[in-house]
Amino acid sequence: MKKLTVDDIVDMRAYERERDVLRRTIIDLKRVRRIALGPIMTMVFENTVTMRWQVQEMARAERMLRDEQIAHEVETYNQLIPDENELSATLMIELTSEPALREWLPRLIGIEHRVAIVLPDGTRVLGAVSDEDESRLSRDDTTAAVHFLKFRFTPADVEMFASGPVHIVVDHPEYDQDVLLDPDQHQQLLSDLRDRS
Repeated sequence: MKKLTVDDIVDMRAYERERDVLRRTIIDLKRVRRIALGPIMTMVFENTVTMRWQVQEMARAERMLRDEQIAHEVETYNQLIPDENELSATLMIELTSEPALREWLPRLIGIEHRVAIVLPDGTRVLGAVSDEDESRLSRDDTTAAVHFLKFRFTPADVEMFASGPVHIVVDHPEYDQDVLLDPDQHQQLLSDLRDRS
């Protein structure tokens, strides 16, 4: 999948002109790419378009004007764009109150290692966390509310993914979910896996 460059990020005036249209596009795109994993967890599968939106919004919020600032954001967010035969997702534990955070985050330690994509033949493609995220987000007494996962497939796995129903499974001792991708989600993620740009 194509990675971003500084040239993909337009200046603030140009972005303000396209922002409303891009925002509607992103909402529609994320509607398909966002998968609820039970009552408190969601995964959003990222691609070049979603990451461009993130960088544009970050540049807008932080009023970044210099190429060096933009280049740093591009480098950071490019890590979330999947490589060939890969899916990339942001896993979010969506808790809205302080008591819920205090209750759930300590219970969900290690959740980032317990998410898998299960193919029609039963093959489990386990999500992986980068070493950097592992050291930055992991603690002994609690977990982070956001994790960045990569799912790496063999070419045979990609063909198996294409052949039929695919599930996302969370099998943590404190949180157990099995979600079947709907046809639109399946097609969206298969297009990521087959993207050779």
